[in-house]
Amino acid sequence: MPHYARECMKVAWPLPAVVMTLGLSIGSLGSSAPTPPALPAGWQPRLAALLPATAQTVTLLERRPSISTLELQLRVASVGGNPQALQQVIVNAARGVQPTYDERLGISREDFKRYVVFQEVLASTGKTFRLAVTRDASQVTFGDGPLMDGVLKGVSIDLKTGEMRGPEGFSARPTSVTPSTAPDQGLDVRSGFQWRVAGSNATSGNGVRGTLSLLQLSSGRVVLSYTRTSMIRRSVDTGELIVEYTR
Repeated sequence: MPHYARECMKVAWPLPAVVMTLGLSIGSLGSSAPTPPALPAGWQPRLAALLPATAQTVTLLERRPSISTLELQLRVASVGGNPQALQQVIVNAARGVQPTYDERLGISREDFKRYVVFQEVLASTGKTFRLAVTRDASQVTFGDGPLMDGVLKGVSIDLKTGEMRGPEGFSARPTSVTPSTAPDQGLDVRSGFQWRVAGSNATSGNGVRGTLSLLQLSSGRVVLSYTRTSMIRRSVDTGELIVEYTR
């Protein structure tokens, strides 16, 4: 297995809250998303540095189910539970096998269920490709290509205003992503941006609801994700693309 693949398997990242599946109800959406709070000074250079370069080489990520035992380990250690019993639970969780309760852990069955957390993580698929993206001094524009499934096609980001615009005809301004070093999340986010776009037009039959996230991890890697439900001329399409790259 390549070194990179081994690393990704070790640090499979829980999916951040900013990366979520969104439904679309054209009748209930407003014409545009609310105006987000102002960004801190110096955000333009940071945004430009995080966005992908033209034909950026990326690795495709996917969501996978995972079992977190961090809180369980802390709880069992605090009550002096049996280390061997705890190790067996950890091994099973790492293999994706649902852990079973063992009274030697020193906690109740109810506590065991509460401290074993089922979650989704981001993991490498091992597939790399060149992202269909072009950029100039003022704008980054996404196209389509193999493994992109049309998710980002027609999306652009203005490097001066930060505005994101999609093919449905609606736009959104970015907000800052709060840094997170919570050990139970396993995702060390240093900084980033997020766009929430929503809108509908009954006349054209176009609408969208989606979240675009651009996250810089403490490792220096960048995670770009876009999850959206789109309607163009009353044809609905739902998609998600999550990639990782180094700038």
